[in-house]
Amino acid sequence: MTAELVRGQNHPLTRTRLEIRISAGDPVIAGATLGDEDGRVAGPERVAHPAAPHLPGLEVPQQAAADHRLAVDLEALPEGVHRVTVLLALPNGVGGPSRFGTVAAPFVAVTGLDGTALVSFTITGLDAESAVTALELYRRRGAWKVRAVGQGYADGLAAMLRDQGLPQAAELAATVQEAVTRGMARTIAPPPRTPGDGTRVRTAAGLPPGESGPAPQPPPRPPAAPVPPEARPPQQQAQSGSPVDYRHPGRVRTAPPSPPPQASPPEPGRPPQPVAGDASGWTMDERLYNQVWGMFEDLARSVAAYRSAVDFADSRQEQELQRVLSDPRSRIGGAGDEARAAAGAKHTALVDRARAVLDRDLAQLIAESEVVEPALPSAFAGWASPVWHGYRVPMEIPMAMRLGDLHLPERPELRIPMLVRLPLERGLWIDSGRSRSGPDHALGSDGLRRAAVEAAVAHVARLLAVHPAGEFTVHVLDPAGSATASLAPLLESGVLREPPAAGAAGVTAVLSRLTRRVDLMQMAVRGGAPDALPPDLDTGEQLLLVNDFPHGFDDRAVTQLRYLADEGPSVGVHLMMVADREDAREYGPVLDPLWRSLLRITPVPDDHLADPWVGHAWTYEPALAPAGSRVLVQVLRQVAEARRAYGR
Repeated sequence: MTAELVRGQNHPLTRTRLEIRISAGDPVIAGATLGDEDGRVAGPERVAHPAAPHLPGLEVPQQAAADHRLAVDLEALPEGVHRVTVLLALPNGVGGPSRFGTVAAPFVAVTGLDGTALVSFTITGLDAESAVTALELYRRRGAWKVRAVGQGYADGLAAMLRDQGLPQAAELAATVQEAVTRGMARTIAPPPRTPGDGTRVRTAAGLPPGESGPAPQPPPRPPAAPVPPEARPPQQQAQSGSPVDYRHPGRVRTAPPSPPPQASPPEPGRPPQPVAGDASGWTMDERLYNQVWGMFEDLARSVAAYRSAVDFADSRQEQELQRVLSDPRSRIGGAGDEARAAAGAKHTALVDRARAVLDRDLAQLIAESEVVEPALPSAFAGWASPVWHGYRVPMEIPMAMRLGDLHLPERPELRIPMLVRLPLERGLWIDSGRSRSGPDHALGSDGLRRAAVEAAVAHVARLLAVHPAGEFTVHVLDPAGSATASLAPLLESGVLREPPAAGAAGVTAVLSRLTRRVDLMQMAVRGGAPDALPPDLDTGEQLLLVNDFPHGFDDRAVTQLRYLADEGPSVGVHLMMVADREDAREYGPVLDPLWRSLLRITPVPDDHLADPWVGHAWTYEPALAPAGSRVLVQVLRQVAEARRAYGR
């Protein structure tokens, strides 16, 4: 039976290999310190955090997330360690909550490797604190216990580390926050959680009972304090809990969403047949969106369980071999060989069982993908989908669109659509520089830059295609005119209201016009006077596509670009940059906030994106039209014709 602790209560630990599982309503930083008998931490080398996640006997996550798993092996801790303190902190400067009093109460559970929950603790009563000591594992008279602490620190992570006797607390806290900021810049934002959203039966992968298993479910947490409608921005007033209102203006919802379609009962001994749209939602598109995110989460957690099981098998084999080698009598003769063979056999058996469970879950996800992919609407579908052959300009803005596909090395052929919410909450950066893992060496520098522009054109085409006629305008900056050939589909179809701006003068004119639009829209929103906007101001969604940054940009233009990246999305001005960060290195750290504010994607496959649950490195592939296909040009021509028909 799980012991539910309250603040200050302790409980004996009957196991030495543990997992500490954390569930929070918003992304938090998770770390741990190794202290002596008095709880003092000798130095930064005794702190596990996102920038240094591995210590002997201790492993913590490498980024902020709403859910965490920390691995602890009490027998493998360094000599002299008597206390393991688990820390939580809110990330700085990423637009999230700044104090724990505004988020759901964090839930912490200590479990065995088989998933059996030993103790749990819900950290309540927090207010202005931005960091909290969740719990501690401590040793008394040779036995280990766990204590629920829940002590908060209004002065943040530095104050918490300083309280444990760490003299370099401020420097280490800054290092942790910087590492988390870099990690969150590459994390795919999860869909907003609302009651009933994304309801779906999860499958869990891992070892059979006795080795690993599903995580215990935390008790229901109280919801965050509601924000009164009059205090919300206009785009948030129509739909509580979501920053995006994707409803039709004339649609009034007075009834709960209809239940998702149900599959027929499975045959005995066989898994249920997948059904497209089996998640909850108001519309079929919303159900499919939630289902895709459910598949994404299932794959992330299944692979995490498999990798954890393999790590456990490796650690167990290493410890058994160390015990064999530490005994001089077993180093020679047949006893040593037999012990080594036995350890190897156990390792193989554990890995094989974990792989069998993973393969079972992967097979189910592949079957689901084969059903879901053909059912996706054009906004969610790949360019090769037949749905584009029947394309018609939509009358409503969809809730999301597809940017590409994601996959993991355990099963590369299982592709998860990468869907991002609309309107875009972050700008996009198509990196034309050298990727870390992609096959861009065959393209060369010029070829990679051309591929980056072509990827940008494909993303622009989809943005135009999923918006109603005339409700999305694209501005292009191509100061050197180097992307004319790649921009041909946009130019020839007539979807651009004006040709790409060239030279420094063109850059200045477009940036000044968009900056003025953002200023006027913000003043109208804050002043509650939308009728005061100039009649010639286009209030529709705007996209600025920038190629070859920073060519043609002076310091003023760079400042305006940073302003548009920060303030533009809230009033419908979005940024898409095709750039190599090395080209802008002369600006130094001045542009670091700009790069972090944008979602980095690549024109070639690259494993640079992370999921929001366990932080896997996912290989991203852009959504491009098939080679030789005219689908992109045909869609853009329909968009241009619809715009002319509506006189826009």
